[in-house]
Amino acid sequence: MPDSPSENSMVRSTPASVQLSLPIAASALREADGEWEIVASEPTIEVQQRIEIIQTLISAQGTERYGKLQQQAAKKLGISIRSLQRLVKRWREQGLSALSKQPRADQGAVRISSEWRDFILKTYREGNRGSRSMTPAQVVLRVRARAQELGVADYPKRTTVYSILQPQIEKQQAKRSLGWRGDRLLITTREGIELAIEWSNQVWQCDHTKIDVLVVDQSGEVLGRPWLTIVVDTYSRCIMGLHLGFDAPSAQVVGLALRHAILPKQYPTAYELQQVWDTYGLPQYLYTDGGKDFRSQHLEQVATELGIVLCLRRKPSDGGIVERPFGTFNREFFSTLPGYVSSNVETRSPQAETEACLTLLQLERLLVRYVVDHYNQRIDARMGDQSRVGRWEAGRMAQLPLLGERELDICLMRRDQRTVYRNGYIQFANLTYQGEHLAAYAGETVILRYDPRDITTVWIYQLQDSKEVFLTRAHAQGLETEILAYAEAKAMSRRIRAAGQEVSQRSLLNEVRDRDRVIDQVQRQHKQRKSAIATGSVIAQPQVEIEVEKPSSPSEPMMIEQPKLIASLTEQANPEPVKPQKPVPYVRVYENYEQLRREANPL
Repeated sequence: MPDSPSENSMVRSTPASVQLSLPIAASALREADGEWEIVASEPTIEVQQRIEIIQTLISAQGTERYGKLQQQAAKKLGISIRSLQRLVKRWREQGLSALSKQPRADQGAVRISSEWRDFILKTYREGNRGSRSMTPAQVVLRVRARAQELGVADYPKRTTVYSILQPQIEKQQAKRSLGWRGDRLLITTREGIELAIEWSNQVWQCDHTKIDVLVVDQSGEVLGRPWLTIVVDTYSRCIMGLHLGFDAPSAQVVGLALRHAILPKQYPTAYELQQVWDTYGLPQYLYTDGGKDFRSQHLEQVATELGIVLCLRRKPSDGGIVERPFGTFNREFFSTLPGYVSSNVETRSPQAETEACLTLLQLERLLVRYVVDHYNQRIDARMGDQSRVGRWEAGRMAQLPLLGERELDICLMRRDQRTVYRNGYIQFANLTYQGEHLAAYAGETVILRYDPRDITTVWIYQLQDSKEVFLTRAHAQGLETEILAYAEAKAMSRRIRAAGQEVSQRSLLNEVRDRDRVIDQVQRQHKQRKSAIATGSVIAQPQVEIEVEKPSSPSEPMMIEQPKLIASLTEQANPEPVKPQKPVPYVRVYENYEQLRREANPL
């Protein structure tokens, strides 16, 4: 039987001393001492597939079905018919080596222009010169900003930048804690979506805690432990904003903390800040736990209006970034304050209530100073030599969206309704408010929006076509240069009623007027007691005689005016002459009280 054409062609393509058959075609040839020998080699699966296809094609050469088999073989290999013909030709000339893919000379190399490569390397090297620290993610932002400046749409993306910087990254590789992969932090949402943290204000986190410090009102009575809500930037670990108050965690409290974080922050000289709290902006994501306050309809409306995407944690352990500052605050700051009760019930001091002397506003002032001058200025272990606020500054976008206070009032401030009285007056929290042009709305119902930390100023809105329209600001008469929290105003009203007096504007003003003197005297007593304990001396407690007013009738109970009681206690403990208080003159309503308040230097 004559040999088939395929076999004849195969024999002609090999050396004369070796006759190759198709089953042996997967072997390699090697010349040794002028003789050819067959060396077995294990082809890859891809090469074996090509061998089978070519063998089938060659065996059908010269038949009617060759053209159809050629099309099928080209389709199966994913190449054109012309490429298949060249492959068969190389197979006949070179054997097995022709079926293996030859790697490209530039395989694995990043194809990018020399200008972009030089810009990326120069930016990274200059950003890590000396004590400065710049991550590849920050270089990506610089490349994006450079492309926008040049007006080009084709520029190196994140993967290309990381590939170019990989040798530099390996040289400067530092230890990373759990959660870091290379230079990126990944967080996972409840839906299983992974977010790679690459710049500032990309993902904010928010959470609450009840701080372990007892707070008093203006008269020295203990109000309890306030709640602290903080907003943390995930990329830099910088505290973006906070809210301190007695309101339990709710969507309104989250809104107030967000409002503080979004707006630029300015504080009067009374805070004695050495640094500037210049973090602000709008986050892309808000990453929280699954509490009711974070799943409320109100917060969803706020997020929708501001363009923020709400994300829930996958599990409780994913909240370490926002929960860790609470432990740091408690260990380094709250534990040093009078009235600290300790987080452990068994180790709480029984003297905490007697030592408590800080008001809510005083505590807030001390906390802000600690955050601005200490916590945000510290270096995080994950950032090398870069502070938290420095990392936020380096990782922020070139242009941050800046919103006005009025744009955030509707979304984030507390809300109430009142009726405007004749001459443009409003009653709220037993205080009388007056605002410019408010008399024109006498008899109408308006909406009040206020910050519970300071109710001396409220914002007036009117509902028009299902939309709140801003009208004006109203100020508490006689308290234009003061700061009064909503919880403190309610406590003052309860105390005045308990003393048998009528709650009025004048009685509340008297309480506020005496608060600084009373608090100063209470603090002075605590300092004297501590110094006496330190020196071992004993201070005799003064005998206090309390004058009790006799009731006008047998059925009327005996009442002791608490302000007189506190005044008598402080006068006995500190027999210093107290200058009479000057009457507060009437202050007309101005358009803006911020400058007046800064000049007054309130607590």
